[in-house]
Amino acid sequence: MVTTATPTAGEWPPALDVDGPGPQSRVTVLLRLILMIPQIVVVWLLSIAAYVVAFIGWFAALALGRLPAWAAEYLSGYLAWSTRVSAYGYLLSDAYPPFRWTPSGHPVRVDVRPGRLNRLAVLFRIVLMIPAAIVSNLLTTGWRVAAIVIWLVVLVRGGMPQPLFEATAAVQRYSMRFQAYVLMLTPVYPKHLFGDQGTEVRLSPTRPLVLGGTARNLVGLFILLGVVGFLLQAMARMQ
Repeated sequence: MVTTATPTAGEWPPALDVDGPGPQSRVTVLLRLILMIPQIVVVWLLSIAAYVVAFIGWFAALALGRLPAWAAEYLSGYLAWSTRVSAYGYLLSDAYPPFRWTPSGHPVRVDVRPGRLNRLAVLFRIVLMIPAAIVSNLLTTGWRVAAIVIWLVVLVRGGMPQPLFEATAAVQRYSMRFQAYVLMLTPVYPKHLFGDQGTEVRLSPTRPLVLGGTARNLVGLFILLGVVGFLLQAMARMQ
């Protein structure tokens, strides 16, 4: 393996580390949506504060060229918490997200390193994020369209097959990176949807995230299903 040069803080694309795929309890898979309700409420409450902090941080980033330390700390914690919850919902992990800001030993981890920001990119953040927002929405919509099949597969097998794990991790990572970009936690635009080259030192099963052929096809299928889901929603609204 070849070790690449280490980027400085702020140039490092946010990384997602997930320990897996491992065996999952069929009971918790069966009741996953019910078990998530308390966490969904907590994330919703945290998100209210997160968008207030991001709004204030936007003005500060324009002036300073970076988020204030207090804003970066809160938004990084919120990003990690919401990612742990969504990873649980995406069936990437069977470990229930703890109600703690910085849990240790959890199988889902986010590595985000806030740093310098381009003031012009901060100024036009809402415009710049549109293409990534479209991709992220198509991916998550497509995954949810296929969710019942995915849920049944994991329920029957007691775990997620490797190709499905890789494809779902790709969806989760892109969504996390998009959220980090929106919150100004990184200047790095969301990329590498179809995985990394695999030349870096392997730090976890998802870093680098190397997708096999089947996993790449599944990511493409999620995008296609997302387009279909969007068109069906548009048709329903027109009626």
